Amino acid sequence: MPDDTVNTLPGVSYVMPVLNEVTHVRAAVDSLLAQDYAGPHEVTIALGPSIDGTTELVSELAALNDRIRVVDNIVGSTPAGLNLAIRESQYPIVIRVDAHSVLPPDYARIAVETMLETGADNVGGLMDAQGTTDFERAVARAYGSRVGLGGTKLHVGGEAGPAETVYLGVFRRDRLLEVGLFDEEIKRGQDWELNRRLRTAGGTVWFTPRLKVTYRPRPNLYRLARQFFSTGIWRGELARRFPASNGLRYFAPPVMVLGVAIGTLLGLAGIIQALLGGAPWLLWGFATPALYVVIVLVSAVLWGRRDGFRPFLWFLVVLPCIHFSWGVGFILGFLSLTRNITAHTGR
Repeated sequence: MPDDTVNTLPGVSYVMPVLNEVTHVRAAVDSLLAQDYAGPHEVTIALGPSIDGTTELVSELAALNDRIRVVDNIVGSTPAGLNLAIRESQYPIVIRVDAHSVLPPDYARIAVETMLETGADNVGGLMDAQGTTDFERAVARAYGSRVGLGGTKLHVGGEAGPAETVYLGVFRRDRLLEVGLFDEEIKRGQDWELNRRLRTAGGTVWFTPRLKVTYRPRPNLYRLARQFFSTGIWRGELARRFPASNGLRYFAPPVMVLGVAIGTLLGLAGIIQALLGGAPWLLWGFATPALYVVIVLVSAVLWGRRDGFRPFLWFLVVLPCIHFSWGVGFILGFLSLTRNITAHTGR
């Protein structure tokens, strides 16, 4: 008897914005072509103006497989690329893919099964950060710890059920079109903002721990700081635009940055007091940065030491880098002091 499974499953469109990702894009595309999903599928890559060889590599991949389609993302930003790829694709289920992600072979199958079972508008799972160097392993460990990125389900896991947002996302095309696709003015955090609109419109965003996507962290401290500074800017912008939709965890890094900065200044003022012969009570200001140092050390012992001594040492640097970059960016974004910066922070 013929197998009619392929005729009964909805088609899926993988959409992936790419910009200067020559190191990771082949693995990401290979993971899509290796999916065990039996229904029809296509891959649409929105290619930004890259200068590192990504353009040539993507063209090579498309020439080898007629299911891969490449469209030019002249703007270069992530939301613009996603919208372009969605409009150029055809199937009723849209699977967002990041160039830094590697999907397990059963990803599409499990996502579609979950969507059909729950009726959700968006289904997603866990961002499973995995590093290949000591630095990347430290970053990955920080991602997966509750003290690193806030302990949300998409980073540390949890039970299946409705969620505020999920990593990447598998969407119903009709619902994406109804709410207006991704907001192209929001260069980072656009997935959270889209999920907010889906939920506001009565839809459901569903988290399932069965979906786990391998994510490759940034390879050095400069790129990590730049990533989280940009992310913080846009999270601050979103907190200002939608104050009622933001949980308290988003305010923890900026509060920490302000506390450490103010405490350090007070402590320095206490040193001046002592030198001038006064009572150095302002030295107590150093208690705040000292407390933060203790938190970093305890966190490194609880999480950072699990991968060995060198990743442990990097963890001591990575965690403050994430916190301070994100926190400073948040403050600037929240105070709307970054209009000229946000226009150039799409990746």
